[in-house]
Amino acid sequence: MDRRFVAAALAFAALAACAKGDAPATTRDSAGGNVSSPAVNADAAPPAAGTASTTGAAPAASPAAAPTGTAAANQQGRIPVLEYHVIGGDKNGLYSRTAASYKADLEAAYRLGYRPVTIAQVLDKDFRDVPAGMSPVVFVYDDASDSQFRYLDQDGKLVVDPTSGLGIWEEFARTHPGWKSRGTYCMLNGGAAGHNFFGDKVKFDGQKPEWRFQKVKWLADNGFELCDHTLWHMKLSQYPDAAVQEQIARNAMGIDSAVPGYKIRTMALPYGLWPKNRELAWRGSWTDPKTGKTHSYNFQAVLEVAGGPTRSPYDPQFNPKSINRVQAVGNDIARTLTQLTTSKTRMVPRGKDQVAK
Repeated sequence: MDRRFVAAALAFAALAACAKGDAPATTRDSAGGNVSSPAVNADAAPPAAGTASTTGAAPAASPAAAPTGTAAANQQGRIPVLEYHVIGGDKNGLYSRTAASYKADLEAAYRLGYRPVTIAQVLDKDFRDVPAGMSPVVFVYDDASDSQFRYLDQDGKLVVDPTSGLGIWEEFARTHPGWKSRGTYCMLNGGAAGHNFFGDKVKFDGQKPEWRFQKVKWLADNGFELCDHTLWHMKLSQYPDAAVQEQIARNAMGIDSAVPGYKIRTMALPYGLWPKNRELAWRGSWTDPKTGKTHSYNFQAVLEVAGGPTRSPYDPQFNPKSINRVQAVGNDIARTLTQLTTSKTRMVPRGKDQVAK
């Protein structure tokens, strides 16, 4: 295991906060290491319709057509799955990335010829959103803090805060042709410090609890993937099977309450820790003692906390139950994207992979 991650995980374990409701004290995140910044350029999606409007900023002028790449097809190359937590603040920290560093990451991915997809699209080998000669990249956001998705109430109209992670993404898409609304949000709905569907109290940057489900539905309606990350960020390795299943199932129930019938396909391990019975990370059930109803879950993908770029779904050794990620720590993202490019080891879909399935 990455020694930096072990050290960081031990240090961060000391930082605990009270979780919401019946959950015990919990810490906030699942990465490890130190954070700084990288750099790149991008592709644009039109402002999407949803339950609330977007930032409201005037769309910037952009080229008439999205560029295409020049890389040769490489179906078995690696795919960078990037891992973010808090976006904002004055300086990069263990689990935070400044807006400037986050923008630099987006620019780096764009300039080097990467385009965003979801984990679900990787599972389906669906790379229709990746232009010819370019490569897929997956942006994953853990913990559902308000820094990732904030609303502003402008005379009764909700708009996405342009300084939140989603607001930055939307502005980037408006000015970079071909950069679509694709990413995976691994959410908590009972975490501490506002890590509850993107802010559950006004004290968290003015976020009202009644906005929580609207935000989750907005993401699903606009091309993003919803992912389970447990109810309050449980260290799954430290609890019995019954508690593990309750944590995962109750979080899935919360997502279903926001988007009825939504099929969750991906789960991210808090701290990268597996339950004693590994299979429970992706398949299990919990029976509500109040109603007697059993709630089951069955995911297709499990995200690790680190490990570097993940294998392509075309690689015979690809294991969807153990997908590696690249943490937004130090210069790791820029370095990874650049190394994959210069070494020609990044995944580049063939023409037929870019046809709608």
